[in-house]
Amino acid sequence: MQQHISSQMLKGILQGIMLIILSKKPDYGYGISKQLNQYGLENIPKGTIYPLLTAMEKRQYVEGRMQPSEAGPDRKYYYVTEAGEAAKEDFIQEWDRLAGTVTKLIEGEKE
Repeated sequence: MQQHISSQMLKGILQGIMLIILSKKPDYGYGISKQLNQYGLENIPKGTIYPLLTAMEKRQYVEGRMQPSEAGPDRKYYYVTEAGEAAKEDFIQEWDRLAGTVTKLIEGEKE
């Protein structure tokens, strides 16, 4: 059974998720989309991924580099920069704080 995650909720954390994915291995837009699918985020439209990559590139969190592809035209692979690594670490710390707070609130509701 597929879980539905509110796109509004996901919108705020997708950049952090993509930085984590790209810090493991550089990838291109469609490859990132496939990885998101593997993590259970199947409903992320491609029209969300590419503008976010462009914004991340403008913030200098990632650097796009054209590379040859065995399956057709060159692809733009995204590499996390030093600023992107710092943003990823900030995201992880903020997520940990937020997740802890939400967990406490939810546990309080169950009592």
